Amino acid sequence: MGEGGTEATVHLLCLAASSGVPLFCRSSRGGAPARQQLPFSVIGSLNGVHMFGQNLEVQLSSARTEDTTVVLLLGLEELTNISNVERLKKELRASYRLIDSFLGDSELIGDLTQCVDCVVPPEGSLLQEALSGFAEAAGTAFVSLVVAGRVVAATESWWRLGTPEAVLLPWLVGSLPPQAARDYPVYLPHGSPTVPHRLLTLTLLPGLELCLLCGPRPPLSQLDPQLLERWWQPMLEPLKACLPLGPRALPAGFPLHTDILGLLLLHLELKRCLFTVEPSGDKDPSPEQRRCLLRSFYTLVTAMHFPPEPGQQEEKVEDVAHQAQVPRACYLVSGTEEPGTGWRLVALQLGPRRLLLLLSAQSPSHGLRSLATHTLHALTPLL
Repeated sequence: MGEGGTEATVHLLCLAASSGVPLFCRSSRGGAPARQQLPFSVIGSLNGVHMFGQNLEVQLSSARTEDTTVVLLLGLEELTNISNVERLKKELRASYRLIDSFLGDSELIGDLTQCVDCVVPPEGSLLQEALSGFAEAAGTAFVSLVVAGRVVAATESWWRLGTPEAVLLPWLVGSLPPQAARDYPVYLPHGSPTVPHRLLTLTLLPGLELCLLCGPRPPLSQLDPQLLERWWQPMLEPLKACLPLGPRALPAGFPLHTDILGLLLLHLELKRCLFTVEPSGDKDPSPEQRRCLLRSFYTLVTAMHFPPEPGQQEEKVEDVAHQAQVPRACYLVSGTEEPGTGWRLVALQLGPRRLLLLLSAQSPSHGLRSLATHTLHALTPLL
């Protein structure tokens, strides 16, 4: 977010809407948590500007300097009637790691796409069968396998979770420090914003966690080692094969064109996506730059070129009249279009799937659509 190559400090400031009391402030610089915090005098000044603007029906949402951005979050409806500010501030600390992960340079993209970050395991059907059997034995319909914040497999009930909880739950698990087991209270913004559910997590292998969303039962103690061993010991090798899938998303050996440096595949109806910048990792740009390029390109094509996602578009007369003119592919070249210079970005939409590719400078512009179409057809059986 900085300019001129400098790294900006980003502060996320949450204020109580009525009193202006700061509930928390989290800071990030260069994608990592920052020690530099906002002075109380600055917080007070920003709140004063906010209160002054409110009287004039003007809302202050952010403030910027050359190397600093401050984002103000004004209390949600559930936070407006605060009886004990200090207690609320203490309870909000449980969300700090999740908040910090959104401010940092995450390898995930569900925050932007509102689709669940997924990976494709090499033996998905075996894992799915074991997951369904374990869910029945554990007495809950909401179970998933998560590696590095990405869903490997999940029960049908888990997939039916609404947005944003379907995105937030695996992201939360990926943001927490490693633990053998957890019993974590969570509020579901869409499904249960006032009554907490329990998120139980069990580490099957380092980095690979079994997640259960449930009510008062089952107790964590009921998920004893014998139950885990019964369902997951036979799956040890398929589980091990999931560990490298975090940043890679695709099974080892999946054929991709050598010009591909990163890809984002979205299934807009299922609300799932595959995102990786691992291909040709020995080439420029860096993984961080690749993620930034694909995120920016996604924002551009979604806002400018492609229609709203399925289910979000109201059919009006003028919409129907212009449906034939809706683009199905677009590309962008950074720098010149001469081979060997600049990066190529191409987007293609067919049915419910949207594919975005980051390609090397050697990829000729006239072949971008053909390459994207071939890649999309190869990826379609996976998502």
